Amino acid sequence: MEVSFMNNPKQQKPTLTGQRFKTRKRDEKEKFEPTQFQDSIIQGLNENGSDLEAVAKFLDASGAKLDYRRYAETLFDILVAGGMLAPGGTLADNVTRTDVCVFAAQENLETIRAYAQVFNKLIRRYKYLERGFEEEIKKLLLFLKGFTESERTKLAMLTGILLGNGTLSSSILSSLFNENLVKEGVSAAFAVKLFKSWISEKDINAVAGSLRKVNMDNRLLELFPANKQSYDHFVKYFTDAGLKELADFVRNQQSLGARKELQKELQDQMARGDPLKEIISYAKEEMKKNSISEQTMISIVWNCVMGAVEWNKKEELLTEQAIKHLKQYSPLLSAFTVQGQSELTLLLKIQEYCYDNIQFMRAFQKIVVLFYKADVLSEEAILKWYREPNMAKGRSIFLEQMKKFVEWLKNAEEESESESEED
Repeated sequence: MEVSFMNNPKQQKPTLTGQRFKTRKRDEKEKFEPTQFQDSIIQGLNENGSDLEAVAKFLDASGAKLDYRRYAETLFDILVAGGMLAPGGTLADNVTRTDVCVFAAQENLETIRAYAQVFNKLIRRYKYLERGFEEEIKKLLLFLKGFTESERTKLAMLTGILLGNGTLSSSILSSLFNENLVKEGVSAAFAVKLFKSWISEKDINAVAGSLRKVNMDNRLLELFPANKQSYDHFVKYFTDAGLKELADFVRNQQSLGARKELQKELQDQMARGDPLKEIISYAKEEMKKNSISEQTMISIVWNCVMGAVEWNKKEELLTEQAIKHLKQYSPLLSAFTVQGQSELTLLLKIQEYCYDNIQFMRAFQKIVVLFYKADVLSEEAILKWYREPNMAKGRSIFLEQMKKFVEWLKNAEEESESESEED
């Protein structure tokens, strides 16, 4: 029997006759070369002119037909400089250009803020442009020497505004550390304008937070050549330029760095068991060298002393261990409580530590009494702490603990005054 497969439906091949397929939206985009892309964008910008609301709408709508992903650099070149940029930052003579761009705008913050809004809307609409935009700004910063003074000023304003609203990350500042820009003073001069714009959008604390986020806070000295990379030079330059807030921030960063190094060295010295006289001598030298106040120093010393031991987990043994440990380091603490304010600072540090480390709650009074006997704390400082509320942490509990000792101090003070009067 002969079997025929011709009528078997499984063997029939599908036919395209009469079938229609839905075309994906991305396939509808016109395939432009960069020059054609540029012409399309510039035509649209020129048609909308100085109406930046209309410009933003045009850019929003054009993303559906033009390949922003492929030609992001061309797009941003046009919006900033008016046309495609050649290496070095110049516009070629034969390149089509537009005046609807940042470089041709009026040189004032209000106008540049309006342009910043155009970038914000565009990048919010097409999130994939974020990275390309950051790369564009980094490139433009490297091209600074190719721009006029006015163009640099407008770019600095724009960058500061976009850093302020979070469109850009502070990591873009790395381009300003370019050796040639630094050497010719271009980086520092540009940074002045950029930071003025940024701080006008946000306060110095927000700026500092953004810099710290990408570890840029410790690199600002690199805006100057190696022979001028000192905190004193930075502070003078930016203070003279009207940016005292930034100068103070960098000075505080220097002080913070010095304090961290000091704390680490003190911890190492204690771990090695170095003589207290040597530790005191070293700490006093660092205080003088880095202009560290005694109040700051006593806080550092307290932290080091309390971090130098593994504390017992049993509360009944902990207090005894703490008193023994602190008695050993009393001469060190005493060396940095010469001023009354430093004594009060230490009392508040003890209060804070005992509150934050609950197993020390009952040890507060014993520690204060120990320091009184060891001449670390005076009765004046203790009575002032008792009378004047400075910190809420556990205060009511610690006041109750100190009640009897304070009464004894007051009585001793009255007796002393009485004896003086009799003499």
